[in-house]
Amino acid sequence: MPLGGFICDFVCRTARLVIEVDGGQHDSRSDQDAERSDKIERQGFRVIRFWNNEVIENIEGVLATILATLETGPPPAPPASGRGNGGEAPPS
Repeated sequence: MPLGGFICDFVCRTARLVIEVDGGQHDSRSDQDAERSDKIERQGFRVIRFWNNEVIENIEGVLATILATLETGPPPAPPASGRGNGGEAPPS
């Protein structure tokens, strides 16, 4: 699902929730995944990640985590347009 320049595994726009299911190749990409999650969160979405084996072996736990996340309420609103640019200098 496209979202802000990324292709996400699952997106619920009304709940502003992104769910990513990561395979073993993500084990060595934790820094890149954290940066990606941060960029998506700055757009006003929550991001939760699961390993493939979690989904296969513990779907009940995965669903419970998703439900608990949804019950916490919506994420904070993204910054107003033109603000909150991740600490970068404003364009000149």
